[in-house]
Amino acid sequence: MNLTYKEAEQFLFEQLPVFSSIGAPAYKNNLDTTRQLDNYFHNPHKNYKTIHIAGTNGKGSVSNFIASVLQEAGYKTGLYTSPHILDFKERIRINGQKITEQFVKDFVNKYSEIFQPMHPSFFELTSAMCFEYFSQEKVDVGVIEVGMGGRLDSTNIITPILSVITNIALDHTQFLGTTLKEIAGEKAGIIKKGVPVVIGESDIKTNSVFLAKADELEAPIILASNQMSATSGQISEDGTQVFNVFRCGEPVYHGLKCSQLGVYQQKNIVTALSALEQLQRLGLNISEQNIYDGFKNVNKNTGFYGRWQIVSQNPLTVCDTGHNYAGFQYNVNQINSQKCNQLRIVIGFVKDKDIASILRILPKNAIYYFVNANIKRALLAEELKRQAEYFGLVGKAYSSVKEGFDAAKNDASEDDFIFVGGSNFVVSEAF
Repeated sequence: MNLTYKEAEQFLFEQLPVFSSIGAPAYKNNLDTTRQLDNYFHNPHKNYKTIHIAGTNGKGSVSNFIASVLQEAGYKTGLYTSPHILDFKERIRINGQKITEQFVKDFVNKYSEIFQPMHPSFFELTSAMCFEYFSQEKVDVGVIEVGMGGRLDSTNIITPILSVITNIALDHTQFLGTTLKEIAGEKAGIIKKGVPVVIGESDIKTNSVFLAKADELEAPIILASNQMSATSGQISEDGTQVFNVFRCGEPVYHGLKCSQLGVYQQKNIVTALSALEQLQRLGLNISEQNIYDGFKNVNKNTGFYGRWQIVSQNPLTVCDTGHNYAGFQYNVNQINSQKCNQLRIVIGFVKDKDIASILRILPKNAIYYFVNANIKRALLAEELKRQAEYFGLVGKAYSSVKEGFDAAKNDASEDDFIFVGGSNFVVSEAF
């Protein structure tokens, strides 16, 4: 094959099953193809240290925080996250720089004939691409975010120096289980023999699952939220969110600035700090100043965006990729605390989410712009409008994100507040 970059990207999205677009048909309940690919490339992930991060919410934030601090500490740091918002290359970064178009093009052209008999999914192939890219570029550390679940995720062939599980909530229940314990069991699948694991948010319903798995595998376990807490963030003059962090009531990180503005980062910061302290114990040379600088510069260092992202002022307009009930609880609290003349919400979901629980908690004083993203999994705007009306949410349906977002901006006065969210795909099209 002799594809251009655009053609190679198109091959990845159109020739391979992509979960984000089609859902269940792209999901595999084994790691057979992943291992085939890994063996073909001679296990490239073994050529550098890895940190493995799972969780229902917050794993992207925690991954970026850790990667940013490692960069500040002078480590050449690979970062693998998903999904992307605007550009496929966002998924695979080294020190904040996206994977090159040349590598993607060469990878697809050189190996496509080998891939095709294996019938890999999009995520299986991009994971293999990531591991090989990090190896060829000789990273010191790869921060690897789980795509979905843990036990059967394509990233779960690695043996990291540290595992992290941010939290557990109901999401992807058709694959991971319908109870918190079942979902915890899937995410506990990333725990490896003898490898320390940090559990971010402790929960009496799920702690027993993690403790049992860690005991079985003789893996030291740290329950971060049992040891540390952070005050809710205040916005400083330089536009960062400022936290004070305590361990057992004693201050340990005072005036920790974070360039991420979502109030939910209060939880993620505790998880990330606990993980970073474990990395220090494992011998990584990370100073306290590296930690302060890493959180303050995370957006610049890793290219992190899409979480409580202010995209414009007058009217204040915010996008957030939170897409399940647990994530929306934080978003709704922050939306409700925002002073404005009129709240306007541009929102859309995918079909396989439990949206009733989210619609139930959304503000009833908002004007809604119901939209559907341009993907097969999108819930049609008219159907979303119908379901939302049952919960007292009033607005109009629009056939595209652009149409709905443009309508909200046209309707708004300077002192209104526009929130855009519901799924990564809505935020992507809004950007």
